[in-house]
Amino acid sequence: MSLDLLAPTPASAAARAASATAAEPRRDTATSWRERTAAIAGLDGPVAAIDIDALRYNALDLVVRSSGVPIRVASKSIRVREVLDAALALPGYRGILAFTLPEALWLAETHDDIVLGYPTVDRAALAALAADAQAASRITLMVDDLAQLDVVDAVAAPASRAEIRVAIHADASWRAPVLGHIGVRRSPVHDAAEVARLARGIAHRPGFRLVGLMMYEAQIAGQPDDTGSGDAVIRWMQRRSGQELLDRRGAIVAALRDIAPLEFVNGGGTGSLESTASDLAVTETTAGSGLLAGHLFDGYRAFTPAPAAAFALDVVRKPTPDIATVLGGGWIASGPAVASRQPLPVWPQGLHTLGREGAGEVQTPLQGEAARGLRVGDKVWFRHAKSGELAERVDRYHLTSGDRLVGEAATYRGEGKAFL
Repeated sequence: MSLDLLAPTPASAAARAASATAAEPRRDTATSWRERTAAIAGLDGPVAAIDIDALRYNALDLVVRSSGVPIRVASKSIRVREVLDAALALPGYRGILAFTLPEALWLAETHDDIVLGYPTVDRAALAALAADAQAASRITLMVDDLAQLDVVDAVAAPASRAEIRVAIHADASWRAPVLGHIGVRRSPVHDAAEVARLARGIAHRPGFRLVGLMMYEAQIAGQPDDTGSGDAVIRWMQRRSGQELLDRRGAIVAALRDIAPLEFVNGGGTGSLESTASDLAVTETTAGSGLLAGHLFDGYRAFTPAPAAAFALDVVRKPTPDIATVLGGGWIASGPAVASRQPLPVWPQGLHTLGREGAGEVQTPLQGEAARGLRVGDKVWFRHAKSGELAERVDRYHLTSGDRLVGEAATYRGEGKAFL
């Protein structure tokens, strides 16, 4: 099917009523999960599914939160072309933030505005980019070091290739007094002088054109502030970091505009759309995780995403009356090896993994009062911690609306692609 997020879907009366009520954004109620279970009743596990009504809600809510600033879709948080295309068809979305150059080359066959979110030294992909004038006009490489340009030149000399579009990734972390570095470790250029020095180096290199700037404030966008643990400290940090970034990003943009005409200034993520969009130096935001809503995005004050993507596993054994064991389950998210990276059992309510086993490669025992009511052959719903990584485990998502199965969409894996 062709996924149209502005078109109504054939759902049950209960689902239509729920999706029509803006006051009920988080549709992980008993009714919703029972309907999803009914929709996939004829399928064998594991079943990965996307609830279209929840996806629609999230997509439109992100547009509202971005306050008219265009949203670039982060493909790593989706990894399903049909969902990417559906989001980009909505007013308020523009362009893709890709995560590898081979992926960008593939997407550039049908999309004309792709920014690579990370530097690349993939020589084969760079050779393909250099030899394809159309792809080179559609793809922007990300750099934070002139050494990355050296790799491009070593693959194809400037005189022998199409002009390469590049953007600078400047560090958006907060170098807090006394506390030190707060944020992720990415770009080595942090202040306006460092970024301008890199920009001048790019401007003086034949065969390259500087067209943009990206600054991703992970300490704001990727840090929940409503978890019930240390929230006051997190909110203080985010306020201070946000003010510092507002001043520094403005200075960086002013310095760059004296060197090259920028086509875009990209910032933020799902967790920071409001604050990032309010920065007058920013011309576009980025979001992706908020569309499918992995459970890491549950703990924010500013928004409440609907759990659009989930997966269901089959109960295959009952070792004790209060333990139900499902086949598989060890779909752990990347990042620090902590409990929050495990998949979260969400239906039936009241299940939890065992401390000594967790989510296992082959099986996952689940304990709790709800396990007493589960029988061999029943299904248990889980939510992945991250939004895009679930797609690496399955070849398709089944699409549901209310209690009906309405289609399916191939993942990158289902299209025979494994980029990273």
